[in-house]
Amino acid sequence: MPIVVNLDVMLAKRKVQLNTVAERIGITPQNLSVLNAGRARAIRFSTLEKLCEVLECQPGDLLAFERDALADGEGALARARNRTHEA
Repeated sequence: MPIVVNLDVMLAKRKVQLNTVAERIGITPQNLSVLNAGRARAIRFSTLEKLCEVLECQPGDLLAFERDALADGEGALARARNRTHEA
């Protein structure tokens, strides 16, 4: 899937745990983990709005379009490579 979720990046930048964010936005940690891992097929705008409020960010900080990202996890691998090059 060419949509890549960068939730883990924002969690690290804000120094907040996934469980804490899940509690603040009113979803289960398991559901937020599915989104964080890039396995979610959809996200409600209301959930995206709450994430942006809690993390003080924009939707584009959480989601990115990468034409070459694959649903089988290679998108996550590509993100990891990009982060290594950015550091």
